Amino acid sequence: MTATQILLLIGAYFLVLILISYVTGKNDSNADFFKAGKQSPWFVVAFGMVGASLSGVTFISVPGWVEDSQFNYMQVVLGYLVGYFVVAFVLLPLYYRLNLTSIYEYLLERFGTVSHKTGAFFFFVSRVLGAAFRLYLVAIVLQQFVFDDLGVRFEFTVVISILLIWIYTNKGGIKTIVWTDTLQTLFMIVAVLLSIVFINQELGWSFGEFLASDELKGYNDFLVTDSFLDRNYFIKSFVGGMFVTICMTGLDQDMMQKNLTCKSLKDAQKNMVSFSFVLVGVTFLFMLLGALLFIYDKRNGIGIPLMDGTPKTDLLFPEIALNSGLGLALSITFMLGLIAAAYSSADSALTSLTTSFCVDFLNVEKKEDAEQKKIRKRTHVGMSLMLILVIIAFKYILSSNVIDSLLTVAGYTYGPLLGLFAFGILTKHKIHDGYVWVVALLSVCIIVLVANIPSSYLGGYQVGYELLPLNGLLTFFGLWLIKKKEKFNTVQ
Repeated sequence: MTATQILLLIGAYFLVLILISYVTGKNDSNADFFKAGKQSPWFVVAFGMVGASLSGVTFISVPGWVEDSQFNYMQVVLGYLVGYFVVAFVLLPLYYRLNLTSIYEYLLERFGTVSHKTGAFFFFVSRVLGAAFRLYLVAIVLQQFVFDDLGVRFEFTVVISILLIWIYTNKGGIKTIVWTDTLQTLFMIVAVLLSIVFINQELGWSFGEFLASDELKGYNDFLVTDSFLDRNYFIKSFVGGMFVTICMTGLDQDMMQKNLTCKSLKDAQKNMVSFSFVLVGVTFLFMLLGALLFIYDKRNGIGIPLMDGTPKTDLLFPEIALNSGLGLALSITFMLGLIAAAYSSADSALTSLTTSFCVDFLNVEKKEDAEQKKIRKRTHVGMSLMLILVIIAFKYILSSNVIDSLLTVAGYTYGPLLGLFAFGILTKHKIHDGYVWVVALLSVCIIVLVANIPSSYLGGYQVGYELLPLNGLLTFFGLWLIKKKEKFNTVQ
């Protein structure tokens, strides 16, 4: 597939998204931008959230991780499943009862202004890094397989990517995204299914023969139970995955903003439960695809693609799909899936960052009606520019597999949110609000130190995804130290 063909495909795809934006964004009100008028069908939200949760990171990085991790990642995914039930039946009832626009408004009512700003700040950092991770991955694929041939710099690739997202989210916001995510999820799932079919055909296998093959058995190491010291030990991965979901979905304005557009709490819960099971199944398909890619690679001697002279397993899928002579159908399938996966998470991230900054930091809902829309639009532009700068910076500082980097960073940035919400929900204590930012900062600093302790100093113990619950526990303990004697009795 030539660079020109890929550009035409991308252009056609975005014309469809812009058309959806035109239809859904006619009102151009803050109410629709932030909450979609609370009229979204729950099944549409559920299906669209699959694409937003998986993103370009899953589409590219999870298959590329199979060689190193086997199917160990499914241990984390099973933890996700439990976490989604916690979100559905603990957090969603709280958010609907308080009729929140930003979920961090709960911290304002429960603890005070500093807690509110601290929670919103950590979401802000988390989502900026998370969205940048996802868009960075897509940008390097487009750069490697399209724009390098055209002599276009990486920085320009990033600017164009963000500009296209801004164009179709500028008016409709979350109302537009609920519907564009549905289309993008469909493209992504079809892409992974067709990729498995096409590569199996090239290898002369049926799907059943692939599942029964000795080569697949070399990748299906699922449970790590040999030693608790291992980084990927089952209990550590499972518990870590559960808390990753609670934080990166339940305490994340991006994911919760979609749920809060449903008509009722019951609809939102149906959305969350159905979405969770679909997500587990789709992720397993990505793991199968990853094994298939490495099998194909070894049979044909393709080799891991290089980026800046370094092997990059994240680029194996695009290398096989676009440059291995498997036909135009696979190339088109891959590009549509990649674009859909990337932008289904990035567009909602940009919208949620705009929402959180407007509500949590600028108090937009207290402004005059005429001023509210102007503030939202200026903020939307500012968030776009910030994402551009962070993505460009990643090119020069990121070295490991992107999905691993994303989950590791989540352990640092989402921990204070976990501790704050847990303390608010599980206790009735008030706290000295002015010290909350100190507790959160100290907790993160301690976790960074723990993460960098050599395993030899810990008797061979390797720190993994349990950093996130540990971070939340430290924050919870810190809040306990600054609690007041009187108890809180209003919002529980």
